[in-house]
Amino acid sequence: MNGRLMLLDTASLYFRAFHGLPDTLRSPDGTPVNAVRGLLDFIAKLVTDYQPGELVACWDDDWRPEWRVDLIPSYKKHRVLAGGEPDVEQVPDLLVAQIPLIRQVLNTFRIAVVGAANHEADDVIGSLTAQATGPVDVVTGDRDLFQLVDDARDVRVIYTARGMSKLDVLTEDVIRARYGVSASQYADFAALRGDTSDGLPGVSGVGEKTAAGLLDTFGDLDAIVAAAAQRGSGMSESVRAKILAAADYLRVAPTVVRVVRTLELPKPESRVRPLPDDALDAARRLAAELGLGGSADRALRALGNDREASAGPDRS
Repeated sequence: MNGRLMLLDTASLYFRAFHGLPDTLRSPDGTPVNAVRGLLDFIAKLVTDYQPGELVACWDDDWRPEWRVDLIPSYKKHRVLAGGEPDVEQVPDLLVAQIPLIRQVLNTFRIAVVGAANHEADDVIGSLTAQATGPVDVVTGDRDLFQLVDDARDVRVIYTARGMSKLDVLTEDVIRARYGVSASQYADFAALRGDTSDGLPGVSGVGEKTAAGLLDTFGDLDAIVAAAAQRGSGMSESVRAKILAAADYLRVAPTVVRVVRTLELPKPESRVRPLPDDALDAARRLAAELGLGGSADRALRALGNDREASAGPDRS
């Protein structure tokens, strides 16, 4: 194992696992376990391929924080359960049943889990990245976290959008080539462009190309807003009008889009290392109870437990 810290956007991964594997994968008592098994396979692949020295599963203690919604009411509104409470996410029932099992398995396998009240996993990832003293790999399917990429600190994003067999490792050069902005500009770029997946409206009439051009010319969102406030700043009148029309949105968007980097978080044991005998026995018992089969075996081996495992009759 090397010295890298790997931070998992856990919900992003278990949603992908749930949709990628059939829900006919069940525990002996009939409980669906496709998301549990898929997440373990993802962890096995990531640890095997990237060999992190530390591993943390970052958790959404609050997937839609009220302080973000207060600033932009449309924030993630399309994901709210119809007819439910405003903070209840629309999640398939067969996945809802697995989320406590995922947490139980992570704890039993001694994979550190960290969340923060009133904050999303993105904020936990941002804060752990800011506090890290060594290189960091952020694993996510969420573009918002591109803002954390930092070559000087050796912070990369391992991007899962194309699937686990086609992972993209994003550095500053990759982000610049793909979007025409630096990683440090990405949050301002996202605020200007908007993001339908998060319910962020963006500036009407400003797409990726215009947003990138504005940031290339003016540097950051504050300078763009200042330039729009005065004629003769070098900004076209049509774009000026669009920025001015979105002034209220642009005052609050950065706070919503930028991940929090200042959370005071617990420092759990996150080293990737073999489990002691009693913990390994407990992990195998739980794996057998849930019918996790080869997925549990692969994860345990990747985490350094090389002895022959027995997680139940299904070895697939």
